[in-house]
Amino acid sequence: MKKLLLSLIIILQYLLVNAQLQNDSLEYRIKPDTSRTGNLELSLYNFNFLRNYEYFNKFQDGYTLFGSQLEPRLVYYPNSKLLVSAGIHVRKDFGKDGINKTYPLFTIKYQNKNTAFITGVLESNIHHRFIEPVFDIERKINAPIEYGTQVVINKKNLFLDAFVNWNRMIDRYSPVQEQIFAGASADFGIYSKEGFKFSLPIQFLVFHQGGQIDTDPNPLRTIANTALGFKAQLDRKGFVRQLKTENYFVTYAEFSPTKTAIFQDGRGLFINASLATKYGSLTSSYWEGNQYISVTGMPIYQSVSQQIDNPGYSEDVRKLLILRYTYQRQLVANLYLDFRVEPVFDLKSAGQKMDFSHSLFLVYKQDFKLFKRK
Repeated sequence: MKKLLLSLIIILQYLLVNAQLQNDSLEYRIKPDTSRTGNLELSLYNFNFLRNYEYFNKFQDGYTLFGSQLEPRLVYYPNSKLLVSAGIHVRKDFGKDGINKTYPLFTIKYQNKNTAFITGVLESNIHHRFIEPVFDIERKINAPIEYGTQVVINKKNLFLDAFVNWNRMIDRYSPVQEQIFAGASADFGIYSKEGFKFSLPIQFLVFHQGGQIDTDPNPLRTIANTALGFKAQLDRKGFVRQLKTENYFVTYAEFSPTKTAIFQDGRGLFINASLATKYGSLTSSYWEGNQYISVTGMPIYQSVSQQIDNPGYSEDVRKLLILRYTYQRQLVANLYLDFRVEPVFDLKSAGQKMDFSHSLFLVYKQDFKLFKRK
């Protein structure tokens, strides 16, 4: 059975010439423009999530996340290139008393044509467009807010997101260390003509934990992940609307002065192919990792277990086949549906049965004009 499934993904790769799943409907970017100059607006973003893992493997837990996030913001547009916003992020987990978490939201965004400079609350998590082995989509739920500085360039043939996320600040005599994430995600368009696109994505993410004024006796940690790949996409008319392949060579390295990880460096190969129709998208993903670790990546891809019953368990080589069905649609104005089913096969484990996860996301996003300066 496993040989048959592996043969299937190889055939799909050969025939297809959407891989990493698209999260466009979950994104929300507020932009200044001339028509909004002088406006005070209410920006409303509501993200409802159901993400269930029916996992019984040794690397990632099986559990369910079910709840809702609400982000109301007041946004002022002083001129055509600048906005200032303030608001609050509220998360409610269903089945749990009270509010799970709240975050204050403060942002200044300067945008000149296709280039934006942001400080305060970043356009974070899914907006970075990292691949799953580097950055887990679940951070959209469990780590939804990032504070720091960011530059975003979004042109026809170039997407670049470079940022510093100051995840944890410390004071003198703090019992814990500071935490910083810094990274960049880029996609360079090489060729685009008659519905065919070819591009080169490059990604890197560095995690640093340390500091000089804390009392934490643990050594500092610096871990880096990179991904280099290529994308080929063909848009067409008919029942099959799009064919796409997206493939990456992924690396991990520990640069800590005192090495603490089980593996100090590793690598992986992430191969994806998909076809899209009006009834949804089918995607096949193959992962082969060798001593691979990521602080923010999805646990199922890693060589060191984060599972509750097997903490620290490791396997040098991981081989996975993931088959995905996704259905993404705008239901009405400002309301978006995203449904996913993702069975996972461990190609190395002789006795491992199929694991799977399924997700249902419902997103509402809209701006309301409250006042206009004359």
